[in-house]
Amino acid sequence: MVDNRPGAGGSIGAELAAQAVPDGYTLIMTSASAVIRPLMYRARFDLVRDFAPVSQITMQPYVIVVNPSLPVKSVGELIAFAKSNPGKLNYASAGNGSLTHLTGELLKATTGIDMVHVPYKGAGTYFPDLFSGTVHLAFGSIISVQPHIRANRVRPLAVTSAGRAKLVPEVPTAGEAGVRGFAVTQWFGVFAPAHTPRPIVERLNQDIVKVLRQPELAARLAADGAEAVGSSPQQFAVHVKAERDKWAKVIKETGIRAD
Repeated sequence: MVDNRPGAGGSIGAELAAQAVPDGYTLIMTSASAVIRPLMYRARFDLVRDFAPVSQITMQPYVIVVNPSLPVKSVGELIAFAKSNPGKLNYASAGNGSLTHLTGELLKATTGIDMVHVPYKGAGTYFPDLFSGTVHLAFGSIISVQPHIRANRVRPLAVTSAGRAKLVPEVPTAGEAGVRGFAVTQWFGVFAPAHTPRPIVERLNQDIVKVLRQPELAARLAADGAEAVGSSPQQFAVHVKAERDKWAKVIKETGIRAD
């Protein structure tokens, strides 16, 4: 049975799952946002303390896209333009404290550019303003921006992953453009409540990985711009801690505050 508990950026569902009996029958699938939210807001859960990682399910980079009227065709040109016009560029996000917000702040911190953050209420709600040029730049999922790239409503500059994305192989990575230390991916993963017995976690992991290895599922995910991962519990635990440490550092160094 699936119990969809939206609200508070996923915190409602996460809090319920953290309090569940650790018997392997209650699991939660959540995203990178679950790492960020306790760092930004009061939350009654901690993804590292209160959960046993089972497996990372997917990873998906963002595409850095700009309004075509902006006189830049690469990340290098974007950085040069921003440095020549401090404070004149703005970027859209899915909301204050969202992963796209922190992605923008990480880009600013990594490159030393100055951009104004413009938060919207949810992913993709900024597109009309991006098309009109009211906002200059955004970080969008591949599946959401690809139709607009084809229609020349936005111009892609780079993907935020370490390697190129299969769905848009012509778009370089930010690293290829010379931006070192900047890599962001949205991801989803499955967790069990903390103290779930290790044999149960291992069995769940084996079943999940088996499903993710099915060619049909991998192809369907790829069509959405996502990549099936299927990591071990140990690998996923390392990934989650690294993500928490990275975003905690960004939040501290940039002084981002919640609404």
